[in-house]
Amino acid sequence: MAQRKKNPAAVALGRLGGLAAAGAGLKAKYAAMTPAERSTLARKAALARWGIKKRPPKKKPPLRGR
Repeated sequence: MAQRKKNPAAVALGRLGGLAAAGAGLKAKYAAMTPAERSTLARKAALARWGIKKRPPKKKPPLRGR
């Protein structure tokens, strides 16, 4: 299968827009956050990523004599 040649100007523009600005918003967002806010965000991301769940409450023992 023959590969199509890419337009060098389009490739350069794509790299400029995609690579240079990709993390700029996130860096600015983190710079404006307090350490506590960053910690909360990281904890929320870990829960979403790996599904860490809180332990379910312990079951109460059955009542005797009823």
